[in-house]
Amino acid sequence: MERLIGLYEAWAGNRPAKVEALPGAGSNRAYYRMVAADGSTIVGVVGTSRDENEAFIYLSGHFAECGLPVPRVCAVSADRLCYLQTDLGSRSLFDAIAGGRGSGGNYSAAEKDLLRRTVEALPAIQVAGAHGLDFNRCYPQQEMDRTNVFFDLNYFKYCFLKATGLDFHELKLEEDFRCLAADLLAECGHTFLYRDFQARNVMLDAEGRPWFIDFQGGRRGPLEYDVASFLWQASARYPDALREELVEAYLAALHRYADVDETHFRRRLKLFVLFRILQVLGTYGFRGYFERKRHFLDSIAPAIQNLRKVLADGGCPYPYLHDVLARLAELPCFAVQGSAEARNDGEPSRSAYDGRGPLVVRVFSFSYRKGIPADESGNGGGYVFDCRGTHNPGRYEPYKLLTGRDEPVIRFLEEDGEILNFMEHVYALADAHVARYLQRGFTDLMFAFGCTGGRHRSVYAAQHLAEHLHARFGVEVRLCHREQQIAETLPAVRS
Repeated sequence: MERLIGLYEAWAGNRPAKVEALPGAGSNRAYYRMVAADGSTIVGVVGTSRDENEAFIYLSGHFAECGLPVPRVCAVSADRLCYLQTDLGSRSLFDAIAGGRGSGGNYSAAEKDLLRRTVEALPAIQVAGAHGLDFNRCYPQQEMDRTNVFFDLNYFKYCFLKATGLDFHELKLEEDFRCLAADLLAECGHTFLYRDFQARNVMLDAEGRPWFIDFQGGRRGPLEYDVASFLWQASARYPDALREELVEAYLAALHRYADVDETHFRRRLKLFVLFRILQVLGTYGFRGYFERKRHFLDSIAPAIQNLRKVLADGGCPYPYLHDVLARLAELPCFAVQGSAEARNDGEPSRSAYDGRGPLVVRVFSFSYRKGIPADESGNGGGYVFDCRGTHNPGRYEPYKLLTGRDEPVIRFLEEDGEILNFMEHVYALADAHVARYLQRGFTDLMFAFGCTGGRHRSVYAAQHLAEHLHARFGVEVRLCHREQQIAETLPAVRS
């Protein structure tokens, strides 16, 4: 931190008036918003990999020279582990479309417009951004190759497929993997593969224009990869009609940079959609089955649903791989319960409200700035409580860096008393609902508590309700403080 502040001081001529830690981005870099006395801001970055930093610094400079919407690097430390970049604000596309994602894919006209703007901007960085780019400076390699493809396919095989216990002939599967890899790499071209093109890596300015971040893992590669990565992300739940609109918008923008055979592009896009689904299932398998992280386990069902659609649309032209994936998608453990998108044959869907038991209660805390947590059970969610009507300890300096699980914050809230009155009503509703669900053998109930930052009041309320329900009813409670990235399970008490 001191090195970063020193770099800022050398660049600005004085120390920052304030430094704020920003949420992590899933990498080994830490981000800080550095505020000057006049209120202007810059983002300081601390990384542990010089090579990764060098790739970002080079690509950012190259794309900026091309006039592309990316952050500009303003200063770099001598050891190349710290740098300053322009501040693109705090509003990501991921946050801006939280309503549509949280409603299971019912995106508003405004959200659709933001998505359209984003896919229309993508060809510029892929094609125009590749002009004059030295791919030798990409990290960790200069292009997508067979090694990349087989790493991901084997990740799927060993971390997901084998973990399900499904029987398959390994040599036959390997042969179809080889065919898929050859087809994916047949037309890499001289274009830039963003590789991590997702809504979290798109920032929006005040006019809703997209700006791109976190492209340091990019390399030379095929255009279709990024389109598949963005539009077939399982948790986004884009309806088929919206996906088609966005593919059309992307192709129209791409025509400004290159001649495109749209039929051929769509045929190849299907292969990359298949590949991306296998990629993410490998990740979900490792993070979920082996590391036991609830979020990744919950993400498997929508990814399997995407796989079913791909198979139904003829998106897997490799006979043995198709057979394996079809059997995988029909395993009982992936049966979709209560999901409206799971069936289109006119028959009523099975529901988790069918008397099977046992009940699992999920409790979340969250920030309204980042949207209400999505319900992955297929049952339409449950209670959402707004804690913003209670006194906010985050307004006071001693509590700003603490959370609702810390004793000083708990004492502040309880001595003030507003939160206790609030929770009395919550407990009455929750107790009646849980008792009824247990009586009828229902299997899933969700409670979510929101406040401004998802740090103090909502964390206190979620923690206390989880502990209350577990102590009173002995049910399994899965608690998630989303903004703190804390998840824990209070196991069911066996009688």
